[in-house]
Formats: sequence, C-alpha cells, structure tokens
Amino acid sequence: MRIEYNNLYTHYIFSTFQRIPLIKEKNRVRVEKYITGIVNNNSSKLYAIYANPEHVHLLVSRSPSLSEEELATIIADSSEQFINQNNLSTGNFKWQQSASAFSVSKSDIENVCKYILNQPHHHKKTSFAEEYQKFVDHYQHTLKK
Repeated sequence: MRIEYNNLYTHYIFSTFQRIPLIKEKNRVRVEKYITGIVNNNSSKLYAIYANPEHVHLLVSRSPSLSEEELATIIADSSEQFINQNNLSTGNFKWQQSASAFSVSKSDIENVCKYILNQPHHHKKTSFAEEYQKFVDHYQHTLKK
C-alpha cells in the first residue's frame, strides 16, 4: 500500500571503524554535503548533520519506502566510497559495521537539530563513548520477563 503522508524522523549515529578519528575538520563540510545529497537523492530530507572526527550525527525525515537499515546502508556505502575516492581520510576509510537509529517525535525535531549542530561545544565536555551510552540508556528499553 502506498503511504501518502508520513512523519518518520530518525536520528542516526554512524561511527568510524574502531572509532578512529578519520574525518578531518578541513573535510567535514564536504563530507556533510555529500551525505546530504545521498539523503535527498533517496526521497528523504536531512534536517541536521554534524561530522565529528570519529562519528556523524544526522536527523532525517526518511521516505516510507526505505527502512532505517536500508537508508543507513545506502548512506554508509556511498559516503565510504566518496571519502576513499577523494582521499579525504588518511588510509582506507570505513564505517563500523553497525549504526544507531533512534526515532524522534515531531515535537522534538528542533531540540535534536540544536543538539546535532552543537556537537563541537558538546564534545568539549562529553566524550563520544559517554554520549553514545547516554543515547542507548535513554532510547533502549529492556523487556522484563
């Protein structure tokens, strides 16, 4: 069945392989623009993106024809190839084999965008490992038996 209207907001977090800081500041905007193009070319809309040296946050309103995993795979494969073809990283650039995707309600879009765009300030106080654990703790619910 065709979906006519949707609100499928997803906050993605991609980590570089072994969380090595491979995205150089001088290439950050270029990587962000390329990922924005990938999202747009897949009938989705990017609201915010920030490429840190070892991870990237993005908030996307995704097409209902793509699952979170399908869009994440497209973004990862294409951006990995782009970064390597354009020598935007020292050595071979790779993402981790898994990413995170957290659903976001429409009422939280503005706060999530601010959070993503404020990454440089945020990471002066909090490491990526601490940040990531907070996301997992906040969004994951363990089913009790």
